[in-house]
Amino acid sequence: MSRGAFIALVAALIVPAASASAQSTDPLEAIHQRLDALEQQNADLRGQLQMLREQLSTAKQAASGSPDASRLDALEEKVDLQTTRLTEHDLVKAESSQRVPVRLTGMILFNAFADSRHANPARDYPLYAALNAAATPNAGGTLRQSLVGLDFHTPDAILGGQFRGSVLFDIFGLSDSAGDRAVAIPLNTSPRLRTAWVEGRWGNRSVLAGLANTIVSPREPSSLAQVFVPPLSGAGNLYGWRQQIRFEQRARVGQGQELVGQVALVQTSEDWPRVQTAFLPTLEIKRPALEAHVQFNHAFDEQRRVEIGSALHMSDTHVAGLSIPSRIYALDWFVSPVARLELSGMLFTGENVGNLAGRNAYSFTILTPSPGEIRGIAVRELGGWAQVAFKATPRLTLNVYSGLEDPNDDDAVAPDGVIRNVAAAANTFFRLAPNVVTGFEISQIRTDYKAGQHPRLNHYDVYIAYLF
Repeated sequence: MSRGAFIALVAALIVPAASASAQSTDPLEAIHQRLDALEQQNADLRGQLQMLREQLSTAKQAASGSPDASRLDALEEKVDLQTTRLTEHDLVKAESSQRVPVRLTGMILFNAFADSRHANPARDYPLYAALNAAATPNAGGTLRQSLVGLDFHTPDAILGGQFRGSVLFDIFGLSDSAGDRAVAIPLNTSPRLRTAWVEGRWGNRSVLAGLANTIVSPREPSSLAQVFVPPLSGAGNLYGWRQQIRFEQRARVGQGQELVGQVALVQTSEDWPRVQTAFLPTLEIKRPALEAHVQFNHAFDEQRRVEIGSALHMSDTHVAGLSIPSRIYALDWFVSPVARLELSGMLFTGENVGNLAGRNAYSFTILTPSPGEIRGIAVRELGGWAQVAFKATPRLTLNVYSGLEDPNDDDAVAPDGVIRNVAAAANTFFRLAPNVVTGFEISQIRTDYKAGQHPRLNHYDVYIAYLF
């Protein structure tokens, strides 16, 4: 009798789901029908499970001490397992009942930090060592690097493809009301949009549109001390969140091997690089750019793999009636030779790299050798970064990374310009729980200026993050 009830239980699971999936091709109507079927199914399952429990209890008492007792115990375990699945079923139904498949994501991050005296007092997490030392060190605590976002995906194919999207905010506004003077509570703490994009995928092809990271620099070091902009920005990491339309094509070229090609039409942001004051009003801050990235992936097994990519950026800066070329050539990599070790980084060379964010150095120089004559020089530059990550235990990861940006001294003629910026850091990630991470980071920045100054900046950070 228990066996017959179990068969009825399985049939109750299969039949309503099969009938619901065959009724309508409209996604919303299908969701409604599935929800109705799930509610009826859950009611039937609860009734049958109650009957099974009563029958098992009676049969167990009658068969106590007999060979059939072990079989009844096994059947009872199956019933308990099915009860757990029913509970999970209810949770999934509750999520689907929102009618829109949207998931809240993000991170609540608390940082306690301290900087040495060569820190800009208006910035908690400086990217360069300041020319002048402050009277007192800069220290404090903040939640402003926390992230809040929404992810969505389509439950059914649209136009033959699957669509997904994301929007991500932080609240790391910078207060400019006091200039370079520090303020205890920043006045500008409104949410800042970091990224927002929608992607459609058709097999091995995809198209992305929106605000996303540039494909020239697809990787970044691991840090919870600097999140408002990625770590090593201005010291080898050519990050940039840019409006773009991106096309991607994937192709398998062998067992465990894949080629990934990307090309993007990007909107540059020319308001980040330093510009000589006299020519600032003539700068066009938004310009089109063309970017491309090709990557080769090889997976040896589930834990060991190699990824190597190369990238190109092409655009022009319009300022003072001139067109100054911006060309960037980059190489990036990720290598996991053994299960506990990961090596990553990038190298780049080019000229006029300032339209990628985080640059404090002059990316171009404008000369006036004679009255009425204007010449533009694209500052040549090279740099890069590298990181070693060691997974000491399943809960503890150690990261060591360093980066360099080195503009050409002859091209950068402004005396207040940076001609070399080097940063290095070490941090730990310890998982207190699957979604709670804590640790600390120690870093140092060394900045060389055209005028001859060589300040150093030390940064110390302790953090705890709750991921959701």
